[in-house]
Amino acid sequence: MPRLDAEAAAAEPVTVCVPARDEAERLPALIADLRAQTGVPDLRVLILDDGSTDGTASAAREAIAGDPRFEVIRSEAEPPPGWTGKAAACARLAELADAPILVFLDADVRLAPRAVAAAARALRDRHAALISPWPAQRAETVAEALVQPLLCWSWASTLPIVLGNRGHRPSTAVACGQFLAFDTAAYRAIGGHAAVAGSPTEDLDIARALRRAGHTTHVVAAGSLASTRMYRGADEVEAGYTRWLWSAYGGSRYAAGAVGTVLALGYWLPPLAALFGRGTTRRAGAIGYAAAVTGRLLARSLESGSPLRLSDALAAAAHPCSIAAYQRLVLRSHRARRRGTLRWKGRALIDAG
Repeated sequence: MPRLDAEAAAAEPVTVCVPARDEAERLPALIADLRAQTGVPDLRVLILDDGSTDGTASAAREAIAGDPRFEVIRSEAEPPPGWTGKAAACARLAELADAPILVFLDADVRLAPRAVAAAARALRDRHAALISPWPAQRAETVAEALVQPLLCWSWASTLPIVLGNRGHRPSTAVACGQFLAFDTAAYRAIGGHAAVAGSPTEDLDIARALRRAGHTTHVVAAGSLASTRMYRGADEVEAGYTRWLWSAYGGSRYAAGAVGTVLALGYWLPPLAALFGRGTTRRAGAIGYAAAVTGRLLARSLESGSPLRLSDALAAAAHPCSIAAYQRLVLRSHRARRRGTLRWKGRALIDAG
């Protein structure tokens, strides 16, 4: 698994774009991290307050404290028809950017001082149109610990990353919209976020669009250079995943059911066999359960780039419960889609199906 180089420096101007809606609490910490960036001689930061009602723009300006590299744009406009809020916000920011490297960051990301420089350097060193540094996912509640590690585990346990990064198959693309670094020319050549205007997973779909156009996209581990606490508590976890999980597996609930059946067979039967079986069945179940836990721990180690903690071991041991939580979220997402109740941050979401 490739990793960002903590000693790298950028040789070109970089524009960082931060779409923010109701992020007054989280955004100032990211701004502080961006003000502390090193290794980027020409850094510009654009922040779009996307119709916030919590004073996001004021909080941003206070945190910027007059730093001339930063600009806050306030927008009250609703997304155009057929656009999600985030895609529209990213497109608006990209229109204002003029650097050869374009970085998108979510407000809940935290950065080490060399993170932006490392991403820009990786983009050029790997001759890619898109680098997706995967931030370590922080989990501070039981609900977060059950679900958040599944993000990295889902691709780390199924995709040979070296082959995936070398190829152009859209199906092997991996991207995390929390931290994306684009070659600006390639981004504009595919139409930017307009190419994925209505997608509930615009990060993954823009990587696929680049690959279909013949470009390469790479996922790399950010390790200690970037981390995030995507959701805080059970309510945010439920709302966050409900808004987009329906789109997995082509948006088909039958495909989701088939995948759910495979997951149940693979991750529920072994611990049940270990608990209630006898002889060979019990031993096979114990081996299967141990393999699942090991896979979770390896994925977590890959993601964090730091020694594993007791909480990581406990979360891995609860992997069958994580699969159950995931199944529940998938069902809830499909139900919300059928009922037309998909929403995020006060906006109705587009149902592409």
